[in-house]
Amino acid sequence: MRNAALVLGVIGGLIAMIVGFFGYGYTEVVEKHAEVGEMFGQVDNAQLIRITSFFAPLAAIAGGAMAKIRALWGGILMLVAGALMYNAFGFGVFTMFPIGFCIVGGILALAAGKPDEPKAHF
Repeated sequence: MRNAALVLGVIGGLIAMIVGFFGYGYTEVVEKHAEVGEMFGQVDNAQLIRITSFFAPLAAIAGGAMAKIRALWGGILMLVAGALMYNAFGFGVFTMFPIGFCIVGGILALAAGKPDEPKAHF
């Protein structure tokens, strides 16, 4: 289960990175060229999209990488990444797979049968 969580987190984060590039880029284009926003639609909260475009892929990839050793932390990071993407971008054609991969990877990491190894945090 930890291996599946690792793979789902990393793949979900890579797809989320592509969505984030386009989301961040669209907010920049709409800010610089108002006619693009009039034609294709304005962005309600550009700052939320920009922050999510950076932190969601980062959290998903980091959570996936941590899932093997620290499943609890990795699972929480993947769930946070999925929630951030859903909050900023909604559930649509381009976001359904990264959101799904992050949520399922997070659930698998949290449900991993073997408990984390008792180690100091630092």
